[in-house]
Amino acid sequence: MSTDTKPKGPASYFPSIEKSYGQPMAHWLGLLAKKPGLKHMELVSYLKTEHGLGHGHANALVAHHLNAQR
Repeated sequence: MSTDTKPKGPASYFPSIEKSYGQPMAHWLGLLAKKPGLKHMELVSYLKTEHGLGHGHANALVAHHLNAQR
């Protein structure tokens, strides 16, 4: 049985996001929390255009954020 503790799914991007953009995850998730009612791709576009995130990183953040709300 494997004891692999590596994050899976969107969370696997979190270390790279923090390193690439110099902000902790709480910062990015806080920004998303201030945008209620926007759809997935609207949030992705917001992170890309307003904060310069790449598509993969923005998508991972939004997926995690929306899944946590469910």
